[in-house]
Amino acid sequence: MRLRDELGRLFRDADFVGCYGQRGRPGYSPAALMLVLLLQFTENLTDAQAAEAVAERIGWKYALGLRLEDSGFDSSVLSEFRARLIGHELSLLAFDRVLERCRELGLVKAGGKARTDSTHVISAVRDLNRSELAGESVRALCEVLAQVAPDFLSATVDLTAWARRYGPRVSSWSGPRTPAEREKLAVEYGLDGRLLIEAVHGQRERPWLRELPQVAVLCTVLRQSFLIETRADGREVMRRRTDSDGVPPGQYRLASPYDTDARWAAKGELFWLGYKIHLTESCDDPLEAEAGDRDGRQRGERPNLITNVLTTDATVPDSAVVEQVHDALEDQGLTPDEHYLDSGYPSAAGVLDAKAEHGITMVTPLLSDTSPQARAGNGYARAEFVFDYETRTTTCPQGQVSSAWTDCVQYGTPKIVATFRKDTCGPCPARSLCTTSRRGARQLTVPPREVHELQLANRAAQKTKDWQRDYKRRAGVEGTMNQAANTAGLRKARYRGLKKIELEHAFAATAINLTRLDAYFTGHSLDHSHTSRLIRLEAAHVN
Repeated sequence: MRLRDELGRLFRDADFVGCYGQRGRPGYSPAALMLVLLLQFTENLTDAQAAEAVAERIGWKYALGLRLEDSGFDSSVLSEFRARLIGHELSLLAFDRVLERCRELGLVKAGGKARTDSTHVISAVRDLNRSELAGESVRALCEVLAQVAPDFLSATVDLTAWARRYGPRVSSWSGPRTPAEREKLAVEYGLDGRLLIEAVHGQRERPWLRELPQVAVLCTVLRQSFLIETRADGREVMRRRTDSDGVPPGQYRLASPYDTDARWAAKGELFWLGYKIHLTESCDDPLEAEAGDRDGRQRGERPNLITNVLTTDATVPDSAVVEQVHDALEDQGLTPDEHYLDSGYPSAAGVLDAKAEHGITMVTPLLSDTSPQARAGNGYARAEFVFDYETRTTTCPQGQVSSAWTDCVQYGTPKIVATFRKDTCGPCPARSLCTTSRRGARQLTVPPREVHELQLANRAAQKTKDWQRDYKRRAGVEGTMNQAANTAGLRKARYRGLKKIELEHAFAATAINLTRLDAYFTGHSLDHSHTSRLIRLEAAHVN
């Protein structure tokens, strides 16, 4: 009810004209459905629960402007409406409208401070090993063929045998126990898949079968998982692909036939299948309270609101999205003056780019030297060398000068490789502290001068107490991640596919903003401390 009173009407049916045709029976108000989705994510409800709330709860009817006797709609309407939003690229409409209203109220604006962090999102599909993936991909195609072309499938395969193998879901728990039997079964999955693909592509009466998404998925899985070799006698033999044969990198390797965007990724000790979400929120200093303040709107704190939400597959590194985040903030007119990130996000080059293109000061610790010498703590790390960009030389701790200074590009980034001579490093008494190279000489890779000097300055600054005290501001985003996980369930995907996950995350981020706005409107300041269960129980009894 406060949502309607304070923010007014956020959506109008005219905003969704492009999503609907001009003929047929009129549908349910899309503006009302958009608000229903927001309320659904605010309370983390299922579609059925949200539809029930529309029909039964007075607060929801008030927010939607419905009469008390309105019976609502079937829950399937919500799924259809989300598909329309995705199909017409309106996934961020709700998020943008709420931010736009907050800008009008002066709650968010350009400048100030912002912080960004990411967390993992587990996909809504089952984890499969490589053998299960092959079998389940064949099963997925069989299921759709049994629906759209049953006579073709029955004429192509032995239905009795295939129903026994692919009727239930493919699982290694019910499969063979010995490695040889498991290997044999995996190859049989591959051969069955090849049989289906060849039959589909050989079908002339129904060429549209080739366009089925499950056909493309099975083709990809077979290419990524198996090899076909021709023996000396001319026979073709299929076998499983091994690491020595070459396997696709993680960002291209399919993990499930039911969610082709989900990817395996690792971060520290965490290993998951799914996606990654990056949330950016405002974190300005509290305002000075004015005399006569009577409610929480002027108590010295603005609400920390999420200003950008970005969803990627799980393999995308944090450092690859910084530019995209800054571009989105700039498009929204919410470019901060200072941006706080953890060490996984920008490189020194990224800091320079942010200053040059967006005028943003990025406050982030640079990753430490990861060379074996630096990790050991008793060798000559890169910081022990002196780099002279004027003379294009490098001097080692023993006073020896490099013999080569070569400009190059590594992974799309300009670098400089400084190399010492073998006859210089070979007889050096400190060689064991410096290098274990087989060629007998030390080689160092450094960034260009501007980036190198920035690295030195930043690493020196981040050791000071003032920098560490200022950087503590970034830790607050962990609370946002906790809120996103606990109240919106963002670490477990509701849907399948990147586009649907992006829509889910946009609505969840908007729901978090609405929750914080409600606390702001009702005068509840941000609670920076943990509230014990005993205190919450006592408050519930008193109230």
